Amino acid sequence: MSIAIFLDRDGVINEVLSERVRFVNKPKDFHLLEGAGEAIKLLNQAGYLVFVVTNQGGVGLGYMKESMLVDVHKKMEKDLAHYGAMVNDIAYCPHKPYEGCICRKPNPGMILQLAEQHQIDLDKSYMVGDREPDIEAGKKAGVKTVLVGVSKERANADLYFPDLLQFAKWLTKGH
Repeated sequence: MSIAIFLDRDGVINEVLSERVRFVNKPKDFHLLEGAGEAIKLLNQAGYLVFVVTNQGGVGLGYMKESMLVDVHKKMEKDLAHYGAMVNDIAYCPHKPYEGCICRKPNPGMILQLAEQHQIDLDKSYMVGDREPDIEAGKKAGVKTVLVGVSKERANADLYFPDLLQFAKWLTKGH
């Protein structure tokens, strides 16, 4: 069985709610966070499978079409490739918030689906997010949880790092 790193997208891999980005509804709105490409490359080189699990309620709410979301993810993959990094798979929940689906975080549906598809050892895997729903989804799926970018008092994560790169460096140094 493989070990995986499940990554939330907005706020972990790319900018969101910044001066230049409010929502990522088009490829031109997608900007990698500093260090994200290098972090994912480190995880790739260490042999971890890297998955993106992202709530994309804007699809269900009609703010973007699913085809545009696919284009955003193609840009993400292209931007990561510039660093020699890649994601192994992407899962997204297109449903509206509060629709009650099993895939929308804080539910663990996306993590569990990817784990089954790719034969992942959940006990040894990690969910990295920047918000409580990410951490809660990871806990429900039975993975270790990592909060990045915000005060550790704001979520009940197992670990806290200022950003994805710091986590990747820690993990790949043998911890």
